[in-house]
Amino acid sequence: MTAPAALDRRDRRLSPGVASALLGGAALAWLATIALARDMGVGPGVMGRSLAGFVGVWALMMAAMMLPSIVPLTSLYSRTMSDHRARRTVLLSVGYLVVWVAAGVVAFLLAAGAGWLASGHDGVAQAAAIVVFAACGIYQMTPLKDRCLQHCRSPLGHLLRYTSFRGPLADVRVGLDHGAWCLACCWSLMLLLIAFGVMNLLAMAGLAVVVLVEKVLCPGRWFSVLVGLAAFGMAIAIWIEPSLAPGLHATSTDMTM
Repeated sequence: MTAPAALDRRDRRLSPGVASALLGGAALAWLATIALARDMGVGPGVMGRSLAGFVGVWALMMAAMMLPSIVPLTSLYSRTMSDHRARRTVLLSVGYLVVWVAAGVVAFLLAAGAGWLASGHDGVAQAAAIVVFAACGIYQMTPLKDRCLQHCRSPLGHLLRYTSFRGPLADVRVGLDHGAWCLACCWSLMLLLIAFGVMNLLAMAGLAVVVLVEKVLCPGRWFSVLVGLAAFGMAIAIWIEPSLAPGLHATSTDMTM
């Protein structure tokens, strides 16, 4: 491996091959997610999916939404590799997505609870939606959020530790580690999917843009604070109009189904 300190300015630029592979994988995941969303629709709960089925859909969603945001780390890390770059980049991506797949189990339980609340507990469901958005708003402004975000934005400082990993699963460990930091950074944003409805494509696209801008394009805390304020605004709006959180609000069609 090449030592991180030896990387010159040219080496720190994005790797076109790595970027193309990750963005291409995300594009394919988006196409598959859109096809599934057409069949499943938007509504509260797990929409009839078993745990395995739900986690499979969740994995596709996370690949679509999150792979673009790891392009900087993966590009930089690939430049420390002396051989087998393609295979090792895949292993890193697999490790990263394993973290989000594991989070899908928690998402399943939360979505199932949301479906139960929406099926006859309107007041509690509305209160839960308000709490979800308010919690997101609060977390967006905490020092912990900022610390996790700095890790995602500045991967160079972590390469020395990553290049010390050894063994056949070293690259998977890199993905797991970065994925854990990413989950700590973005969990409150993903929680909004439960309130919006898990297969809400508009919400997915909006959150994917927020994650990309926050982690890659926009230094400083101002954007995170702005997103937090928007979350507080949504909490107030849901207090006035509960249907703005369709993941916790059953329509007449949902009740019939």
